[in-house]
Amino acid sequence: MPNTKSAERRMRNSARKHNQNTSVKTHLHTLERKYLALVGAGKKDDAVQALRAVSSALDKAVKSGVVHKATANRKKSRLSVRVNSLK
Repeated sequence: MPNTKSAERRMRNSARKHNQNTSVKTHLHTLERKYLALVGAGKKDDAVQALRAVSSALDKAVKSGVVHKATANRKKSRLSVRVNSLK
């Protein structure tokens, strides 16, 4: 338990931020799973659109500080390699 008023406030804020960050990360994982399912099915056109959505969501997560910039860039690179391997 927090001992001071400011520690109580920090605890509330960190809990709220934790919930928001978890929500964003869950959304990212969902988008990535949908993209990988499309790549696995061989649907290139749909996969390209899904890649665009994943990339946009990753960039927004970086902007809000949920994901590190290098992590997002690495994920985008690896995902784009997969769609480029499709015919």
